[in-house]
Amino acid sequence: MVSKIYIDTSIVGGYFDKVFSIGTKAFFERLNNMEVIFVLSDVLKKELLNAPQRVKDLLLQFEDHCFEHVELTPEAEYLANCYIAEKVVGSTSIDDCQHIAIATINKVDVLASWNFKHIVNLKRIKGYNSVNMKMGYNILEIRNPKELIEYEND
Repeated sequence: MVSKIYIDTSIVGGYFDKVFSIGTKAFFERLNNMEVIFVLSDVLKKELLNAPQRVKDLLLQFEDHCFEHVELTPEAEYLANCYIAEKVVGSTSIDDCQHIAIATINKVDVLASWNFKHIVNLKRIKGYNSVNMKMGYNILEIRNPKELIEYEND
């Protein structure tokens, strides 16, 4: 079964980053091999507006069937604001909270990010999921791309 993986902006930018490119390119190979579908939000698209052109153009290299497109709904905005209200992160991290909320509401298999400060961070993950459970949502699996690469059996 094909996994639906929500990606945030750090994944797209990570493709060209010296530190993250190897893991990101291996992760994109899974997309290229149609093993996964990337879930893209309008928040990601908004954040990419200020990105360098090669970052903006990366996703255009793939056919549209590789992606599922989702939006920031009023429900997701409310959930994102709950993360802030519960002090999972500060108010300056609202875009990160919107990514988490959109992924939660759309019941993706996992959210992938290189953002270790505000997203892929055990304390933050526990905080997001505590709010999710309190609000009646499922727990969201959050990982970095290296954890989502398929390795050959030894």
